[in-house]
Amino acid sequence: MTRPASASASVSATTALDGQVQGYLDHLAIERGVAANTLSSYRRDLRRYVEHLSARGIDDLSKVTEADVSDFLVALRRGDADTAPLAAVSAARALIAVRGLHRFAAAEGLTDLDVAAAVKPPTPSRRLPKSLSVDEVLALLEAAGGDSEADSPLTLRNRALLELLYSTGARISEAVGLDLDDVDTEARSVLLRGKGGKHRLVPIGRPAVSALDAYLVRGRPDLVRRGRGTPAIFLNVRGGRLSRQSAWQVLQDAAERAGITTGVSPHVLRHSFATHLLDGGADVRVVQELLGHASVTTTQIYTMVTVSALREVWAGAHPRAR
Repeated sequence: MTRPASASASVSATTALDGQVQGYLDHLAIERGVAANTLSSYRRDLRRYVEHLSARGIDDLSKVTEADVSDFLVALRRGDADTAPLAAVSAARALIAVRGLHRFAAAEGLTDLDVAAAVKPPTPSRRLPKSLSVDEVLALLEAAGGDSEADSPLTLRNRALLELLYSTGARISEAVGLDLDDVDTEARSVLLRGKGGKHRLVPIGRPAVSALDAYLVRGRPDLVRRGRGTPAIFLNVRGGRLSRQSAWQVLQDAAERAGITTGVSPHVLRHSFATHLLDGGADVRVVQELLGHASVTTTQIYTMVTVSALREVWAGAHPRAR
């Protein structure tokens, strides 16, 4: 099936293999509406797959065997002189892209069989997600303003951003993607656009509402005048939408001022949101909905954090623990 080239998914096509990969990327971008960040990850993983196959003289998906796919997975985990070994979770992500490519090729009649279907991803170690204590989060939020003027546009923005991240458990991409119409401060709710185009309405606490109101009334108007007009809530110094990288830096700066030495990322704040809810007695399925997880299995790893904390208390207090 011939498809129009997609600017967002474009890669150079010089062999049949390149063209087949391009067709799959176009399918994801045009017909599936895959998010730009996901598409970029698929493109990167598939480019590495093409290089792996090309080095073995394979220039068409019809020539690929199950062993070739398995060898690629081994190569990812082993690394080479030019690329570092991938962790199990990263290799598994790359295999998702490869399996999707072969599934697409079989469905389109480009190959007779889906040779990647039976290749199993490596099993990642089940690491507990890092989270901050409640006191650390409060210190982080207090430090959001920094040493600058309390009511400066950037100070108000930074406070509102971090309050919203912790209050909603939003991903950083969801937070910077918010538009004015997505927030209802009277109803204390936010519409978040999650992965796969899925939307969810989540509540926000009074401190986050107060910080947002202060920013929208006293901070954002000054920033928006510097740009060309945008519906984005969180703006940069030029009046455009705040980038994920800049939002990450806001968090890093606040963590440094708060004296938090453990690595702090937007996802750590999201982990803290989930862990604190479960510690407070929230049902895991409610937390699943708030986080926008497709499966409760993804959310259940946070219950391991709370169980781990309980085990420490038990080990130190129970007379038969040792």
